[in-house]
Formats: sequence, C-alpha cells, structure tokens
Amino acid sequence: MKAIYLDNAATTPMLPEVIEVMHTSMQNNFGNPSSIHQFGRKAKAAVETARKNIAKHFNVSAREIIFTAGGTEADNLILYNAVLNLGVTRIVTSKIEHHAVLRTVQYLQKQYNIKVDFVDIDENGAVSLGSLENVLKETSEKMLVSLMYINNEIGNLLPIHKVALLCKTYNAYFHSDTVQAIGHYQIDLKEIPLDFIVASAHKFHYLKGVGFAFVRAGIALQPMLYGGEQEKGVRSGTENVHAILGMEKALAIAVKNIDNDTTYIKFIKAELINGLSKIFYDIKFNGLSGDSEKSSYTILNIRFPFTDKMMLFNLDLQAIAVSGGSACQSGSVKGSHVLEVFLNEKEVEKTSIRFSFSKFTTVEEVEMVVDIFRKYKN
Repeated sequence: MKAIYLDNAATTPMLPEVIEVMHTSMQNNFGNPSSIHQFGRKAKAAVETARKNIAKHFNVSAREIIFTAGGTEADNLILYNAVLNLGVTRIVTSKIEHHAVLRTVQYLQKQYNIKVDFVDIDENGAVSLGSLENVLKETSEKMLVSLMYINNEIGNLLPIHKVALLCKTYNAYFHSDTVQAIGHYQIDLKEIPLDFIVASAHKFHYLKGVGFAFVRAGIALQPMLYGGEQEKGVRSGTENVHAILGMEKALAIAVKNIDNDTTYIKFIKAELINGLSKIFYDIKFNGLSGDSEKSSYTILNIRFPFTDKMMLFNLDLQAIAVSGGSACQSGSVKGSHVLEVFLNEKEVEKTSIRFSFSKFTTVEEVEMVVDIFRKYKN
C-alpha cells in the first residue's frame, strides 16, 4: 500500500541537497564558533555567511537574524522581551493563534499582570481589522500586536501589510508568527514594517529543531538563557553549525523555486477541492481555506457533513497521513481551539480534516485520496 503524506503543515520531508550540506559540515566543520583557533574561525565564518544569506531573502541586515531552536523558542524570546525589557504593558492578539503564542501570552498575563486584548474573529476565521484599530487607538499604553501571517489550521492569510501599517500608525510593536509562510511566500521586510518574525526550518523541507527570529534593528533584546554571548548576546549556547548551514540551503532552494512550487501546489489543492466536492456536495471549507487568494496554497481544512471520530484513525490505516488540526499538542486529540472560536457547537462537532501539501504531493496521490473517500461514502 502506497503511503500518502498530506500533513506538510505539521512538518515536511527533507531535501537530499540539504542533508548533503549538513553531512559535509559534520565531516569538515566541527570547530566551535566561539573558539579563536582556525577550526573555530572556520565554523564562525560559515555561520555568519549563512546568516547573511538568510537575511538577504528578507531584505534585511545579517545582524537582525537570531538563530534559535525553532519557531516556539523564537516566539517566546520575543514575547518575553516585549514585557520584561521593552516596556509593553498590553498585548493584542487573537484566540486562533498557535499555542506557542497563546500560552506564552497567558503566562505573561498571569505572571506580570499585563493586559491582553483579543481582536474579533469573523465567521470565516478572519481577523477584524476594524476591531484591531479600535483596540490600538483607545490607549496610549505601550503595546505589542501578535497575529500570525498564516493560520496553521485553516490557512487564512492575514493582510499583513495592512496590519503592519496600523501598528506603525499607533506606535505598537508588531510580531507575527510566520512559521507557515517562510519558504512559501516572499516577505520583504523593507517594504512591510514588521518588528519581529519567526521561522522553523522543518516547515520548508529541512531539519526539526532549528529556526530563527528576525528582530528589527534598534530593538534591543535580552537573553532568556544565560551562559555565553552567542547570537550577539541574545541566545546563549554553542551554535548548531550543521543545522544552520542546512537551513540556509533549504531556504535558498525554497525561495528560488517559490513561483513554480506555488503554481504546482495550487493546482494540487484545487484538484482535491474539486474531487471531494463531487463526492460530498455539502462539505464546507473551514475558514477561507477553499479560497485560493485568501488562504495558503498549502493548507485545505474540510468540514464533513457528519461526525466520525474514527476518520483520522481509519485514514491512517489506509496509509493516508492527515490531521485534525495543529500537530504541536503532543499527540492531543482534543478539538480544535481555532474552529471553536468561529463555528457553533453543532458545526464544531462535525469531523474536520486538515490536508496540507508540498511540492512532493502528486496528482496520483490526490486521485487515490479522492477514490478512498468515494468508497468511504458508499
């Protein structure tokens, strides 16, 4: 039985080219970047070259890129600093954020008594810009807005440029969890006045456990972990040289191929939409995931007109890997906190499945999935 992987929003398969980069580095570049001898200097130069190359993709300077263990660490680093070091007393976010943001904000609220405002979400799971502006203009407190660029469950695209301009108008910091966007969408940070973004390399065909944060020049952060002066004093700990070099290669490949990959994956997504719509005339697309312009081309979240608590399990038995929502809850099978925000109780109870695609997804695989659902209905 051919295994079909349609859970790329959770993680992506690694490219052979990036595995080779990491392998070569492990063999030839073992020095500690903090050592002053030639082996250390070689490793340091490699890390800094990777930093410079990554920065170019976003039209920023190398000093604005901080390497981390992934998006969750980067989100925490930024949110903690906003409250503890940047004078933020109010955070504006939404109830459909990734838990890396939501739970961190909840902790900061409890521990430091900051005010938290949740912007309104409409019936399609979209952030209300009117609600955001109302919150921003009602106070002179130091604020940080934290809204994700692409929702990891329903794929909705935030009008990120408009949000950035609103934040600039009202003198608020703007942090966006861009984990689902990096490597899939071009982000020019000279054009879009974001203060902070984050990335996880395993979302663009590389290794888990490595990523980065962008921190706008002029914003000084303090480390959460102490012990060394790595990453310009912001993140202590010996740099993961091999992982960083591979991440730079993976991002370069993603950016180079972004137009072709976008066109291809959009076609794949449309094929699945068309195939399933012919079988289940009354299926719904959660959020804006059925709209090719207002949602990520990599994510499709479908709500079936019935409840089947065994669907994920049965699909797995047929070697189809999909999910019911975020994969970042340690195997939790709890309902989606995202869908609960904008669907009524009856609709939430219906079975929803998130399909997520990559450039490795084939038309044949989509046809096989459609055929399985055709048999499922019969």
